[in-house]
Amino acid sequence: MLPRRSRLSVLVFLVPPLAVYGIAVLFPILQSLFLSFFQWDGTTAPKAIGVANYARMLGGDSVFWHAFGNNLLYVAISIVIQIGSALIVANLLLTLTRGHAVVKTLYLLPAVISTVAIAFLFQRIYSVQPEGLLNQLLQAVGLGHLQQPWLSNISTVLTAVSIPEGWRFTGLYMLILHAAFLAVPAELEEAARLDGASRWQVFRLIRFPYIRPVWITTLIMAMTYDLRGFDIPYLLTNGGPGQSSELLTTYMYKTAFTSTDYGYASAISVFIVVECLVAVGLIFLVLRRRDQS
Repeated sequence: MLPRRSRLSVLVFLVPPLAVYGIAVLFPILQSLFLSFFQWDGTTAPKAIGVANYARMLGGDSVFWHAFGNNLLYVAISIVIQIGSALIVANLLLTLTRGHAVVKTLYLLPAVISTVAIAFLFQRIYSVQPEGLLNQLLQAVGLGHLQQPWLSNISTVLTAVSIPEGWRFTGLYMLILHAAFLAVPAELEEAARLDGASRWQVFRLIRFPYIRPVWITTLIMAMTYDLRGFDIPYLLTNGGPGQSSELLTTYMYKTAFTSTDYGYASAISVFIVVECLVAVGLIFLVLRRRDQS
């Protein structure tokens, strides 16, 4: 048990960040929860309407459910790109004898570039007129028949806005996973190789299980951030064409600041918070059941 002076020192260092967290995170969530039970346009007095906003959201709002479905696909594509690519690159870095710093820096660059710059970059990549990089590459390799307006085609737009989000944070998650791989005891891998294990078996049976706490944390970070993804889809398409790339976050933003329906927008924001908590709970539930089996 810590001495009284040590406990006091811990409290002194913990209270300021906890206070900032409470003011910057918890208070806005509670304020949104309170406002979700009102009808408010931002100027007149709020009118209490009980759970009417939630009934509207869960019952008859087709745009909300369409945005929810888009959100799930958006998260799935982003997660596959982020975690999949991060695992591959982090593992391959272990085989490099030199140049680690250069590779890490190049992969980390997207995470420090402005979101607006990334959106503009991919807008140019997907461009039809003038012809963007993607369509130029398709033409160069003889697949010109696949050229299309990626951001205005309802069948490709959601994937097109998900790829920049996945690419943006791959480098950050790669650094986290690479640091975890470096902590794997070398004697475990050497013993496995002496027993005839291949590189894939070393990765699957030793490296990946050993860094489990780290990749679970990384997966939670990626999933919760992607569920709250807003800036790149909003800048690229603003949810269009139609609602084909509408996400819950873009729908919430337009409901609040275009339709000035702050009560309903607050209800959507509460749903997003609950969605993130449910996603984290499902990850732990699936992993626990897997351990028990």
